[in-house]
Formats: sequence, structure tokens, C-alpha cells
Amino acid sequence: MRVTVLLFAGLRQRIGAAQVELELSEPATVGQLRERICAAHPEVGAELAHCRVAVDHEFVGESGSILAGQEVALIPPVSGGAPVDHAGQRSVLRETALSLAEVVAAVEHRNAGGVTTFTGNVREHSRGKTVRWLEYEAYPAMAVAKMDEIALAVEAEIPGARVALQHRVGRLEIGETAVVIAASAPHRDEAFRACREVIERLKQDVPIWKKEIDSDGGEWIGQGP
Repeated sequence: MRVTVLLFAGLRQRIGAAQVELELSEPATVGQLRERICAAHPEVGAELAHCRVAVDHEFVGESGSILAGQEVALIPPVSGGAPVDHAGQRSVLRETALSLAEVVAAVEHRNAGGVTTFTGNVREHSRGKTVRWLEYEAYPAMAVAKMDEIALAVEAEIPGARVALQHRVGRLEIGETAVVIAASAPHRDEAFRACREVIERLKQDVPIWKKEIDSDGGEWIGQGP
């Protein structure tokens, strides 16, 4: 079977294409897919070892199966494209300016005794360098699905919590907002906890990548060993 594999961020840049096509037996395993890509593109072998594989927007282990017609993507380590404004149950991914007021309005209700927010902005200095601007890239459908998954999981774990979030993609200048999160709960402790849980999990599992452009050039953050 012929499998199309979507590429993102530094991996896409190194290979020089947004996707690669491979011939594999059906069913194939994720491990076989990884071996075939490494053989065809040895220049990304070291980077490939740190990537996860998503099949139909879900992370799959090395022994997981790939069938004809499924959407396959290589997901570099995330840090956080195409023009997007995707909305899920609790999340929005867009190229235009984010709205803190929108996420707050989405979580406010009569039993919300506390509402907390987090706003992540682009800072001028990072890792000892002066940042000129940032570029965010995403795997849009999976990013929104994962943001929704995180929000709903946090709501299930923290009684009475309600969560909403938005994330930017594209070019962001210094001072612009990259992510906004709002969380409400009957009491302040639960609201603070819900907000913190969302941002920490977002940084781990949502396929959004950040490239810092500075005076030395540009670097995808969070990728590699």
C-alpha cells in the first residue's frame, strides 16, 4: 500500500517537503514506517528518533498498525502552517489575534466562584539571544483535537471546572499573544489548578511548533536530543 506521511516544523524543513510517500505492506507497523523513512532520508535519522507518530490524529506506539487510507503524521517534540481558524468544543486555533475576553466568556457561569486566566506572550530575550519574531506551525486538526482532549480531561478531573483556550499560528511579533487560557471553578484553588494543568499538558502533547528568529537565524525550539 502507498502511505502519505505528513511532515512538520524542522523535519519538514530538513527533508524539504510537507509530506513523503512510502510503499509498505498492509498492515504495516509504526516501527516499519520509521525504518523506511530513515532508510529513504538518513539525514533526519537522529531527529526521527525523537518524533512520535500519529495515525488519524492519535499517537500510536511502535507496534501500532497502519492501514491503507489512514492519515499518518510525524510529530516532532512540541514546544509550542497553513491558514487556519479551527474551532473545537473548548479550543480555537487561529492566525489572527487571540481574545482573552472570548475564553473568559466561555467559562463564566453562575456557579463559577473563581475565574483564572493565563496569557502567553512573545518575549524579546530567550536562551541568551535577542528574538526578532516567532513562527508557530501546527498540525491543525490534531492540535484542536488534542486541546479539546486536554480541556475535557481537566474538567473531568477537577469537579466544577470549565476550561477554554486559544492558540496562534503564523508569524508573531514581540509582545503579541501566542496562547490564552481561562478556567473557572466554584473555588479559586480549583480554578488555578485547572489553568495550570491545561498549559502544562498543552506544552507536552499538542502538535504546535515554535521557531525563534533571532540575529543568528532561526531555530525550532524543543526539537532534537
